[in-house]
Amino acid sequence: MRTDLIRKTALTAAGLAFTGGAIAGPVTTAFAAASTSKPVTQTQTDRKGHGERELGVRYEAQPNFYYCGPAATRNALSVQGKNINVDDMAKEMGTTEAGTNSINDITPVLNKETGKPDAYRSVEISSPDADAKQTDTLRADVVKTVDDGRAVVANIAGTSTDTDGNAHSYEGGHYISVVGYRDNGNTVTIADSADPNQAAYQITVEHLADWIATRGYATS
Repeated sequence: MRTDLIRKTALTAAGLAFTGGAIAGPVTTAFAAASTSKPVTQTQTDRKGHGERELGVRYEAQPNFYYCGPAATRNALSVQGKNINVDDMAKEMGTTEAGTNSINDITPVLNKETGKPDAYRSVEISSPDADAKQTDTLRADVVKTVDDGRAVVANIAGTSTDTDGNAHSYEGGHYISVVGYRDNGNTVTIADSADPNQAAYQITVEHLADWIATRGYATS
């Protein structure tokens, strides 16, 4: 049965709007400054202990407005040392100018490229706003997945604010990678393919859960 999880997630021109300046602090330093004219490759440091970990990301920006699904998946798989062509993944996901249909089109690709049929599963947050149980589940899923050396891919929509107070707006829908956490998963690190000037930022897990609401995410 098709649910709101299956809804299309085209990244519209309006969805590319950002407010606020460049992200400050160690997360941006890790991804480094990037040119807006082409995708870039960067590596992030892996930190363990004290309730936090961040995975090494070989970041690339998406090449067009509708490739957020393949690009988020490519960035997620890069933490495993993989470098898969986004055009090839777009074909597998059925991505068109309308976007990638749902997280259910991404999970099989993550499993195929990870080499394990059950490495990832899709989780739905079907309600308009995430409740405490859904948020707790997301927190646990992010921590487990990152501790397994993998990144979460999330299907989001709407506007949310990062821990530096900068807003990120994707009213038409978007896909992002979750590549780290701190404070035992209460804050998570995002790799965002939409704009290399805001390639990485941190957000509370409550905000992320509400951002995913009515959609879903791929996790271990």
